[in-house]
Amino acid sequence: MAEPGHERPSRESPAAEFALALLAEFVALGVTDLVVAPGSRSQALALAAAELERAGLVRLHVRIDERGAGFLALGLAVETGRPAVVITTSGTAVANLHPAVLEAHHSGVPLIAVTADRPAELRGIRSNQTTMQPGIFAGAVRYERDVTAPSGAADERDAARRLARRAVDASQGVDDRGAAIAHPGPGPVHLNLQLVEPLSAAVAVDRAAVEARRATLAEQRPGPDAAGAAAVITAGPRTLVIAGAGAGPEAEAFARAGGWPLAAEVTSGAHFGPNLVVAYRELIQEPGFGDQVERVVVFGHPTLSREVPSLVQRDGVEAIAVAPSGIEWFNPGHRVRRFERAVRAEPHEQTAEERAWTGRWVHASRAILAAGEAADPGTTVASRGDAPVLSGVDETGHVSDFAAQRAYLKAQLARVREPVTRRMLVEAVWAATWPHDRLVFGASRLIRDADRVVAGRRIAAHANRGLAGIDGTVATALGIAIASQREPDAKPGTTRALIGDLTLLHDVGSLLLGDGEHRPRIQLIVGNDGGGTIFDSLEVAASAPAEAFDRVQFTPQHVDLAALATAYGWTYARATTRGELEAVLGTAVAAPTLLEVPLAR
Repeated sequence: MAEPGHERPSRESPAAEFALALLAEFVALGVTDLVVAPGSRSQALALAAAELERAGLVRLHVRIDERGAGFLALGLAVETGRPAVVITTSGTAVANLHPAVLEAHHSGVPLIAVTADRPAELRGIRSNQTTMQPGIFAGAVRYERDVTAPSGAADERDAARRLARRAVDASQGVDDRGAAIAHPGPGPVHLNLQLVEPLSAAVAVDRAAVEARRATLAEQRPGPDAAGAAAVITAGPRTLVIAGAGAGPEAEAFARAGGWPLAAEVTSGAHFGPNLVVAYRELIQEPGFGDQVERVVVFGHPTLSREVPSLVQRDGVEAIAVAPSGIEWFNPGHRVRRFERAVRAEPHEQTAEERAWTGRWVHASRAILAAGEAADPGTTVASRGDAPVLSGVDETGHVSDFAAQRAYLKAQLARVREPVTRRMLVEAVWAATWPHDRLVFGASRLIRDADRVVAGRRIAAHANRGLAGIDGTVATALGIAIASQREPDAKPGTTRALIGDLTLLHDVGSLLLGDGEHRPRIQLIVGNDGGGTIFDSLEVAASAPAEAFDRVQFTPQHVDLAALATAYGWTYARATTRGELEAVLGTAVAAPTLLEVPLAR
């Protein structure tokens, strides 16, 4: 009979016994996803993970590349809000997790890296596949532990359980023992396990025991502490509310409660509501708008414009930064003087002047967007509202004016044949996304295009904006898709990822979904302009030699994306016109699909 609380481990391998106790406790603590990259030193952890999945206690994901595995775990954690565990072998495998660990650190995402290692006595003597893994993530982790190799001692199973509990707590920003956490709030954790031969043995899991343990822990463990009292932001100064990455719907509610205009980035979680100002970039620079701002309240981490940091640093502007957790604050130029974990608007009756202030921002933004729509032939009909209308039809539905009919059909045909522009693409994808869907943006030119023009909608949009890198975007999107679609009662949503060609190629290995791996409803929409056109906006592009600039910045590519999709077993589609784009976006996604949309440089 299994020891109450967990599993029936093998006594033949202390490594296997410790690995099973550790991972089973993670499951009992509410972890739902384990990501494994194969390796020799980590075999005990990998086989224990497989056994836990076989018992129906956890979902296992296997990836051959550790960088992709790390970002897959990141996406799973972003969607579920629970820490995901990523397991690797020793050596360079651990270093490949660093980009995902950094993104989790700066974005406040709970992530637990469990890395296998040689015993400490093999460090520094040129032992094969051995490096200094403790401390490899520098100051980016909430908690780190270098664990001495298990030897089979009687108390090691309990030690494994205590380690799991400490790791989960730290990943969620919780400190249940009074020890200081270096960076408040959720984030990554590193457990480095020294393991010695025999590295594995057969293991068996008692599902009923693990489930009983999970129920016991749920009763024993305290819930999260209540948030501190929100600071009151008084009425009076002409205020602009800004929402960056991680802001959440609280930013929109605050702006609406205070009656202030809201500049919310497209992936802020606050890009909706009656006070939304989409054209905030232009208005911040416009006389009578940006130069009249007396106070800015900034939620989260704005990353998509230069205008916002410039406004925060402007003389005469009071800046208030709001973030529920984290040690780093948005503080451009070190000009912010007030930092709050939560805020609320002072209840008051708005004056006519306050209503006029917000109304001018909202109406001016709409006018700017309308002017842009008129100038851009690629604007979608949904936003422009000028689809060809058939005239000359009587009340019975019969055509009475054949010339008008011919003109109508000609206009319709011309519209369908319009080549896809960036604005058309971002607006079409935005319009095709529903609340039960997920939308992921890559760190390319397209997220900025979307931020400039898409209308307010309360949909789940995400991007890795902690460090705003293109690393692991495909893997992150897959993690979000898998986690959002697995619940039995979940609506049949689709995850779309709108990315650039270089973002795809940088993470192309994540397209590999091996045997037994979940294949979610995901559509990678690749705006293919042949290279990094985002760099064309750099000032140096106008002065540098064109050939040199293209080679080292634009980095032209001519990859056959259809062949690439076929090689990895993805469905492929291509859209070059408005009609083709609307047709593909209007078709249900049943399997992983790559949609290529050629764009002009």
